[in-house]
Amino acid sequence: MAITAPGQQLNLNESPCWGSRSVDCFEKLEQIGEGTYGQVYMAREIKTGEIVALKKIRMDNEREGFPITAIREIKILKKLHHENVIKLKEIVTSPDGNKYKGGIYMVFEYMDHDLTGLADRPGMRFSVPQIKCYMRQLLTGLHYCHVNQVLHRDIKGSNLLIDNEGNLKLADFGLPEQLNKIFELCGAPDEVNWPGVSKIPWYNNFKPTRPMKRRLREVFRHFDRHALELLERMLTLDPSQRISAKDALDAEYFWTDPLPCDPKSLPKYESSHEFQTKKKRQQQRQHDENAKRQKLQHPQQHGRLPPIQQSGQAHPQMRSGPNPPMHNSQPPVAAGPSHHYGKPRGPAGGPGRYPPSGTSGGYNHPNRGGQGGGGYGSGPYPPQGRAPPYGSSGMTGAPRGGGSSGYGVGAPNYPQGAPYGSSGAGRGSNMMGGNRNQQYGWQQ
Repeated sequence: MAITAPGQQLNLNESPCWGSRSVDCFEKLEQIGEGTYGQVYMAREIKTGEIVALKKIRMDNEREGFPITAIREIKILKKLHHENVIKLKEIVTSPDGNKYKGGIYMVFEYMDHDLTGLADRPGMRFSVPQIKCYMRQLLTGLHYCHVNQVLHRDIKGSNLLIDNEGNLKLADFGLPEQLNKIFELCGAPDEVNWPGVSKIPWYNNFKPTRPMKRRLREVFRHFDRHALELLERMLTLDPSQRISAKDALDAEYFWTDPLPCDPKSLPKYESSHEFQTKKKRQQQRQHDENAKRQKLQHPQQHGRLPPIQQSGQAHPQMRSGPNPPMHNSQPPVAAGPSHHYGKPRGPAGGPGRYPPSGTSGGYNHPNRGGQGGGGYGSGPYPPQGRAPPYGSSGMTGAPRGGGSSGYGVGAPNYPQGAPYGSSGAGRGSNMMGGNRNQQYGWQQ
């Protein structure tokens, strides 16, 4: 059994009804995902009306019984219980008349988006406080997994689920598929960047067949200094030099303006999953190809050309010499500056581009360790449920988007002033008091 710190107990209470219910208790509404594992559907529980996600486990390619990756995921998710880890509600089956065959479904809480699908929305552009908000939740969920001796092994956009409350959760603890992508970005591991790596079992089987250089700073050269520094430390090949999820939460990136925003301040979006956005792109591509093919099959007829004249004969409608002026035409005017650029458009003065400074809804924590606390080892892990770590800005429990219902509301509902924390440079003020490590209270 995994060793946990006080306040970080695993979920050991297993539901007695797991596997006893049929998938017929749910109505499938729409397919929202597909992969080597199977298909994922948005569904409604008929009795309660609750919206859930059904993940069908693919069994047709298995020769040795139940898939080992599904066993691993079920075992992990039955034990983990955290606000930044997807919740597995139960297992249901669909007997097909044969007791040895049938479908098996994992029932998850429904999440409105995955990060890949959300980022692929037309015109979508995440703000810096929004990115920091998602990154902070990702690292918090990873720290909880690592404390409980669980490695995710497949962090990517489609496995990071987001709901319309701004909450991000880790999902898909099954099969990892990213080793070559890591080498292409971080370079090939060798004795220089990872002393002792050649002695690891199976090293020769997994090392790249061609030289690969580290390209991280080149690929992310547009990142700011603090973001690039954190990314470098998180993607260090040598695990002894790689920053932990707990220490990453204390990086300068999260404590310089603009600060992470409150998840509840983020706008609502229409449901967006990678499977759906990919399907829309394929449909658009097919439409464009059909239109191009139709245009080639039915070219437009050119207009009728004038008849060819005999050599030395001018066309009856053409005159020799300079072109005469058109009837009632105005004499040419000397070129000069256009009136569009003669003066600036709009008033010279006006209000500033940014709103006045004020109380922020971001993470405003002033003192970085040392003062009034013992760092991460000073207390237990946060209790279940979201505490109010965003300052006393009056946002707790408040509706987002100005009280509007449905999707597609306007800009984030930032409280009292600038949306990026404080308007001044440097770190913001702490609305909660104490140092920033105390809000997490993790054990060493």
